Amino acid sequence: MTASSLAELAHRFGVATEYYDWTGRSVPVEEDTLVAVLAALGVQAGTEEGRAAALSADDTRYWSRSLPPTIIGRADSETSFWAHVTHGDPAHVWVRLEDGTVRTGVRQADNFTPPHDLDGRLVGEATFVLPADLPLGYHSVHLSSGGQEFSTPLIVTPAWLGLPARLGARRAWGLATQIYSVRSENSWGVGDLGDLTDLAVWAGARHGAGYILVNPLQAAAPTRPMEPSPYLPTSRRFTNPIYLRVESVPEFAQLPKRGRVWKLRAAVQARSRKIDAIDRDSAWAAKRTALKAIYRVPRSAGRELAFEAFKQREGRALDDFATWSALAEKYGGNWRKWPKGLRHPAGPDVAEFVHRHGSAVEFHRWLQWQLDDQLAAAQSQAVRTGMALGIMHDLAVGVHPDGADAWALQNVLATGVAAGAPPDEFNQLGQNWSQPPWRPDQLEELGYQPFRDLIAAILRHAGGVRIDHIIGLFRLWWIPSGAAPTKGTYVRYNHDAMIGIVALEAHRAGAVVVGEDLGTVEPWVRDYLRARGVLGTSILWFELDRDGGGGPLPAERWRELCLSSVTTHDLPPTAGYLAGEHVRLRDELGLLTRPAEEELAHDRAEQAAWLAELRRVGLLGDDADTEQVILALHRYLARTPSRLLALALTDAVGDRRTQNQPGTTDEYPNWRVPLTGPDGSPLLLEDVLTDPRAQTLAAVMQSATAPHPQ
Repeated sequence: MTASSLAELAHRFGVATEYYDWTGRSVPVEEDTLVAVLAALGVQAGTEEGRAAALSADDTRYWSRSLPPTIIGRADSETSFWAHVTHGDPAHVWVRLEDGTVRTGVRQADNFTPPHDLDGRLVGEATFVLPADLPLGYHSVHLSSGGQEFSTPLIVTPAWLGLPARLGARRAWGLATQIYSVRSENSWGVGDLGDLTDLAVWAGARHGAGYILVNPLQAAAPTRPMEPSPYLPTSRRFTNPIYLRVESVPEFAQLPKRGRVWKLRAAVQARSRKIDAIDRDSAWAAKRTALKAIYRVPRSAGRELAFEAFKQREGRALDDFATWSALAEKYGGNWRKWPKGLRHPAGPDVAEFVHRHGSAVEFHRWLQWQLDDQLAAAQSQAVRTGMALGIMHDLAVGVHPDGADAWALQNVLATGVAAGAPPDEFNQLGQNWSQPPWRPDQLEELGYQPFRDLIAAILRHAGGVRIDHIIGLFRLWWIPSGAAPTKGTYVRYNHDAMIGIVALEAHRAGAVVVGEDLGTVEPWVRDYLRARGVLGTSILWFELDRDGGGGPLPAERWRELCLSSVTTHDLPPTAGYLAGEHVRLRDELGLLTRPAEEELAHDRAEQAAWLAELRRVGLLGDDADTEQVILALHRYLARTPSRLLALALTDAVGDRRTQNQPGTTDEYPNWRVPLTGPDGSPLLLEDVLTDPRAQTLAAVMQSATAPHPQ
């Protein structure tokens, strides 16, 4: 049994003392884990004396506040909150909207909490209720009492998001791709934003796709070796310049001796043809040389004004990111190993570094400006081609512990722990993602500003966002440093605030939000997401009838508010999955917790059940080959009510190799696998655009989402 004081502290700070695992078994959390996780929240709970002091400090902190750190409301609903004033003093409360308008009409409700003695001063607690007709947005609540005025952020969020009006009642299908793997005759050994644009045009103009879902494009450290995982970025706020199309930068046209750029590109392309891997280091080294030369080309007056406007809009966050990038190029990508005075943005030597290396810092600001331009152009082209949504970006769960965001946001990211996931059916040893999680208490103290800025940035040039592990906005698995993934526990977040902010930013951008809600999920969470108009995710192999024996869930019972696909990037493409590649690979890497024969038998039984389901509904005959099965599986998606359907590009071209094997780093070439055909031969983007398999599957998806004639 956990000591009562430790359990109380854990409860106050949203730390779980027990949880249910993927089999439904209740698991108590070890005391050492609770102490370590509370320490990451700034709470010393290793001794009984420390726990008593922490509980007392928490009480004092609560009663010392005049208003909550942040108030979260929903449109068309009243919002109540507490206020603390000297007992007996009158209190006046009003709202200042983000446009400067002052709103009154705040009423007081009953609150029978007795006064609290705070160091000899009696503090009373009152409850106030905001009117239901406040507009969406970021406002502030003000309190006047005892000759003093206090204020706190108020965020009014949409009650319901749903799908953008421009999609109407239609269904839409989209192409899902790891764009770095999709190289073309014009790219530099790594798929880029030019390739993304061309792929979107092909899918939208030729095959009626409504969107293209792309892997996270967020920034990696500009150092060797460049982190290959798009889900472990150095910053989630900014973009990786490796995705720039060099020749699309306007100043390239004025670059003297452009032949040098062509030679750089040719060398990178020649190397990419010789190796069966995405070589980010060679590609970035060549691109950086070319981009540095273009950066030095004088800009027109109008372009210079645009650059200044971009820097002003992005503000301190851009300055910090560009500074970190320049520092990383000089001292390496791990800021914890830098000279002591450089280990914090406000460090005594950082300003001096910026002064002495102003051009290096400005270059990284300029790179982000170019990325902003090319992302805007890609989204514009996708929509102008006919896509209802355009580009759907992917938001990683967190950031690299040694990277730019971890450096710039030290006050709001937890140290001494890493985010991950407990064991589940497909990752039976659990996962440690090595990413520092948000501190929920600090997010609230800051009015969620860092999170607001992040969501606004990713939706700036997008028709949608897929949020990886959206369950992490409700609760996240925290693992103490040095502990196994099984030795973690859940920490809760204010999901009303987190989901509400996502919905507010998506509403303003006219975008859809898709939550990746796979894995160990509390049942009520999916109900909550549906009630807020956030789409879930369905992967065919995981859609089982839990109430009917565990077989395939009939298509008509799938979720409507959902993005559905046959596979995902954490599994092999369907051709490889049907061949049992996911079992073979996990066995080779030692990731199974039961014998491979048993795992393979279980997998074959599940696949046989799905083939039987396809035959039951008349989509598959006997003795079907792999291509026929893949076609039937995607036709099955068409029978679901899901509003969004996705086709993996790897499935479209018959690729067999997985992009990522969870639970590994260098044991498998995660995120470095180039696009290939069924025989393993490399495919360029130009090959994809004329590939018969791709055209056939795209036609199936187009037919599935085509409006029915009246």
